[in-house]
Amino acid sequence: MDWLDAIKWDAQGLVPVIAQEAATGDVLMFAWMNREALQKTAELGRAVYFSRSRNKLWFKGEESGHVQTVHDIRLDCDNDVVLLKVTQLGHEPGIACHTGRHSCFFQSHQNGQWVSVDPVLKDPESIYK
Repeated sequence: MDWLDAIKWDAQGLVPVIAQEAATGDVLMFAWMNREALQKTAELGRAVYFSRSRNKLWFKGEESGHVQTVHDIRLDCDNDVVLLKVTQLGHEPGIACHTGRHSCFFQSHQNGQWVSVDPVLKDPESIYK
């Protein structure tokens, strides 16, 4: 059996993916992969996602330069979520979020509202020209 056949792909042929920083354990982002994206990620050792809004493969960092080197690809116990252990490149500290932050999970629920708790490390206007 092909290793990709073990994955429970959704009706659109996608699987949810979490990118975690290998060195710190920080959860950087959530995205989607189709079969081709996961195959290319394994082959290249670089994160390749599937952009649902653009309906195409998205090589992380292709516009921003914030590439993710993949060290480990894991599958959860239900075979329906992939975890990538990555090193976030292109800026120090690494920027994974299109808002210019280290992680996409920068909002914290506090007193009934969402509060941005992580700083913008680089202005997104200077990242995406």
